[in-house]
Amino acid sequence: MRSERSPRCLRAAAHGYPSRVRIYTKTGDDGTTGLLYGGRVPKSSPATEAYGSVDEAVAALGLARAFASTSAEAADLILDLQRELFVVGADLATNPKKRSKLEPEVSLVTAGMVERLESLIDAQVEAHPLPDRFIVPGANPVSAALDLARTLVRRAERRSVELRRSGAPVTDEVLHYLNRLSDLLFVLARWQAGGPEAPSR
Repeated sequence: MRSERSPRCLRAAAHGYPSRVRIYTKTGDDGTTGLLYGGRVPKSSPATEAYGSVDEAVAALGLARAFASTSAEAADLILDLQRELFVVGADLATNPKKRSKLEPEVSLVTAGMVERLESLIDAQVEAHPLPDRFIVPGANPVSAALDLARTLVRRAERRSVELRRSGAPVTDEVLHYLNRLSDLLFVLARWQAGGPEAPSR
């Protein structure tokens, strides 16, 4: 089942939830969904697929964070990544005619966000050298959930490329962010595995 997060929820997550949020509106009963700052698209549209895939990754990271509850360092890092994915989701879910309303690092992905991921990857690889062979995910619940999130981020990247090729204004920063994030999640999964993992052969 494909999950999706409405632009209303993305906006609330970016700016803080109001005192009352009505979960059901019935406006999507016709098979469409609203964009951030107005406009509607089919729920099967490339845009919905792209930001819906981002939402799936956020949920998988939530699972990883729950399993990592005994490691404050890992849990805090995962939470930061979840929050940044809300920025990615908002960027992808915005009405193309209203992109001037987006705020850097609140609803608009920036080059600085990509650079921070690259720095995290470099630091993690230095501290936790990567295996020299393919491994089978599943050493423990934390690493398995991180690997699941990695695959969902890869899907979000593919969907975002598809959205861009349809003519939508998907920025380089969004594509670069998703690509680097999947790399970072691979590295974090190996760190959280905590030792040798089962080889693919």
